[in-house]
Amino acid sequence: MKTFDLALYLVLDPDLCAGIGMVETARRAVAGGATMVQLRDKHAGTAGMVETGRALKQALDGTGARLVVNDDVEAAIAIGADGLHIGQEDMDAVRARAMIGPDMILGLSVETAALAAAVDPDLVDYTGVGPVFATPTKADHKQPIGFDGLANLVKASPVPSVAIGGLKADHVAEVFAAGASGLAVVSAICGAPDPEAATRRIAAEIRKARA
Repeated sequence: MKTFDLALYLVLDPDLCAGIGMVETARRAVAGGATMVQLRDKHAGTAGMVETGRALKQALDGTGARLVVNDDVEAAIAIGADGLHIGQEDMDAVRARAMIGPDMILGLSVETAALAAAVDPDLVDYTGVGPVFATPTKADHKQPIGFDGLANLVKASPVPSVAIGGLKADHVAEVFAAGASGLAVVSAICGAPDPEAATRRIAAEIRKARA
């Protein structure tokens, strides 16, 4: 049985994390309450992803936080990551599931209700839904959907959803009100001078929203 908590999903950005590095940012964020950590680095190549991912896996060992690798299935397997996250343009879920086996968590980005409704729950464990707002951390993102759009996509998805796209502590209540299981955060943690304190603030809002 796969156990994972989408509530506070940190997506690492190598540029925003440059000050203290992705591994230390993740360690501090998990200490502050992050439940999942996604390694995303479009320029590292598989070898670079594996090196960082193994260091992340070691740093997160024993915390309960899950490590997910973005796009790179070979890196995810080599790292022994808890999960793989793919976009619509990366590879199809059938192939991804065949490569990673039955036990690894598989996340899939969806930008429309039709894509969300088409998700096969036998293959995909959660959907990444958005972008809720425009965000500079992903220059090629689709049209922002807002909280009404988020609610529609969450409703259409047959698996739990994590909201993404320009989200901060101030948005937590609306994310959970829309039915999402959590929010994915990039700059609100990676760009913060104190990632642990920034994460604690978001985690406190999540506790309020879930109460």
